[in-house]
Amino acid sequence: MDKKKVLIVDDQNGIRVLLVEVFSSEGYHTSQASNGKLALEIVRRDPPDLVLLDMKIPGMDGLDILKHIKQINPSIKVIMMTAYGELDMIKEATDLGALMHFTKPFDIDDLRQAVNKQLRSPDSPRMAIGS
Repeated sequence: MDKKKVLIVDDQNGIRVLLVEVFSSEGYHTSQASNGKLALEIVRRDPPDLVLLDMKIPGMDGLDILKHIKQINPSIKVIMMTAYGELDMIKEATDLGALMHFTKPFDIDDLRQAVNKQLRSPDSPRMAIGS
């Protein structure tokens, strides 16, 4: 079975390092990008199953990146991360196809569970029920 791929997009190095560590230890293949241009290159070259996307990134904001990701490959799942309570942006992100959002500082366990739930959903056979 192929490892599921998680792309972490955040301009803050500390957050990327933390999330790479967490999701690598969960058994995912992780990649990271500090900006939108790099993120979209990765999405085109080696499409992730899920993107953790920061809302506020210098250059191209999270909503723009989200639009591009969905244009390139609509099946990629996206979870937004935001440091602000920008409800209008969060609503727009949801309208554009983001699954959910986490407000920083987020509980890493909540984020981990959300990603696991998305990537280990019933369509990915983990084990037979009742075995």
